[in-house]
Amino acid sequence: MTKDVIALTERMPDALSVLAGLLAGGPDLRVGTAGEGAVVQLCDAEGRPLVSIEVPLLLQVPGEAARLLGPGAEPSGDGPVWWVEARAAVGVPKAEQLAGAFAARLTMLLGGRVWPPDAPGTAGAARPVDLSDVTAVPAPAPAAAQPAVDMLTEQAAVILQDRPVVPMTSWLSEALRATLESDRSLQIVTPPHCRLSPCTAMLLQSTPSRWVVQDERCGYYDGQTGAVLSWQDGAFAPDRDERGETPVADAFTEVRPTGERQLVLSFRTLHRAEADLVLGGALEAAWRALTGGPPAGWGTSEPAGLPWSRRKLTDLAYERAPQPTWTVVVGTPDRPAVATLRVIRTPEGVEEDVTLTLGYGLDEKAALEAALEALPELADELVTRHKLKTMMCQVREARRDLSAPPRFEHPPLPYAFVLGPAEVQEAGRDTASRTPLRERPVQLGPNARPGFYYRLGDGDTGESWTALEQLVRHLRGATAG
Repeated sequence: MTKDVIALTERMPDALSVLAGLLAGGPDLRVGTAGEGAVVQLCDAEGRPLVSIEVPLLLQVPGEAARLLGPGAEPSGDGPVWWVEARAAVGVPKAEQLAGAFAARLTMLLGGRVWPPDAPGTAGAARPVDLSDVTAVPAPAPAAAQPAVDMLTEQAAVILQDRPVVPMTSWLSEALRATLESDRSLQIVTPPHCRLSPCTAMLLQSTPSRWVVQDERCGYYDGQTGAVLSWQDGAFAPDRDERGETPVADAFTEVRPTGERQLVLSFRTLHRAEADLVLGGALEAAWRALTGGPPAGWGTSEPAGLPWSRRKLTDLAYERAPQPTWTVVVGTPDRPAVATLRVIRTPEGVEEDVTLTLGYGLDEKAALEAALEALPELADELVTRHKLKTMMCQVREARRDLSAPPRFEHPPLPYAFVLGPAEVQEAGRDTASRTPLRERPVQLGPNARPGFYYRLGDGDTGESWTALEQLVRHLRGATAG
């Protein structure tokens, strides 16, 4: 496994402290850069990388390090922390020890903690690591050969990870972009105890990527589908038995009900491209309606280190336009909530595509019921004030902390669907208001241009899928006619 070591420091890493950390391998190591200067690399005498170090990231969002690294990861105190990630090269003896020594030196000088706390090299870090017998492998040359990539073939870029939750970090996001541009598949290989953050899980599902889980019984399996995998022609691919079928790993089906639930809202808004437009209003309104407060933080990768700001989010989207902008938004530890927000410039205006997921424990049934009861009022606000196009509300049996384990999870069940004014006009008001559903839809917004809220079920039975299919067929039939 590739070994990542993270220094969480109480004070900002300055040039001298970083230099002291870089000297963990002695004065003979070379220092190089990659990723247009965003990554510093400790290299051997031939210039081959031993450890890659990301630019320090300021975390101003409480609980964000604990969300991704586990309880107790954050330094004591109420102030912000700096996240400095060091990634040791695969198959190079003492590279992990060098990464640990670098992180330990930073925390010795700046205060803080090293994750994992027992990483090799953290004890006795004041003494340089002896690298006299170490030889690294040459750095690969193709565009997909990012510092994060551990193995590169013509078919796939393979990344090895071993941490509690695999987040969509800046380096993983860059590796995903580069592999897609080179027509490769990104394949993340983990031990069975690892989980994916919701952002990583969603992006892997929406791209030709794969989560490969090591298993002592079958070797490897897909952590999102359970398909048994084997290494074939330069990539992990589904294995076949004598009948040509792909078996499902036993580990994937070993599921125990926990009673934990998730509420998932997926919605789109469309605004005119006006100079005074400020984005993020619909997401903030949903967050306040369902949690009682605004989001805690946001960023373009995980961990999300910036305090929530609609203004700064808008500025970033305008800077990147006409290219889309993808961001992650996070909540506070007391109510797990994570959202992805994608801003897209279209000929019609500026579209926001949002997926918001909230987690509820076994003893939080009342809180989930209160959130479900708040949905019609929230839908009315989104229609009236935030140019809502559509919204799907779903409930699923899944982890409260929102991370995705390498086990089967029940798919979400539709709970409600919302149609915005423009879509109502397209379908026809009479058609949108008179459906085959048992419950009459709730009219939203002004009478002149209304939207409609459709209750589909209770979120516990598959009958809601039948209701959704009936509704969609009814609305599409009207549009086609």
